[in-house]
Amino acid sequence: MKTLNFLVIGKNQEIVETLKRIIENNDGWKAEIKSDETVCYDYIKDNQVDIVLLSSGLNEEFENNMKTFCENLEKDVKVIDHYGGGSGLLKNEVYTLFPNLQP
Repeated sequence: MKTLNFLVIGKNQEIVETLKRIIENNDGWKAEIKSDETVCYDYIKDNQVDIVLLSSGLNEEFENNMKTFCENLEKDVKVIDHYGGGSGLLKNEVYTLFPNLQP
């Protein structure tokens, strides 16, 4: 099973901690949380990140810059705009990006 490494970026600590818990309830899915946008670029460059999950409280300019940054990396990093919903919605978003991982 492929391990998926998530970087969850958001300003609401309660929400990002809930997302981390939902993500890590899946075998092989790991999550790191960042609320400081300035450290995210280096984190992505220096660590294995498969999915950047954009959560609440981020401004549109940062979100657009992050998407462009990830598109231009030499490694494959997907970006999900996560606007809420339960674990089923998140799984659907992930399996849309990685259809070969569907159980």
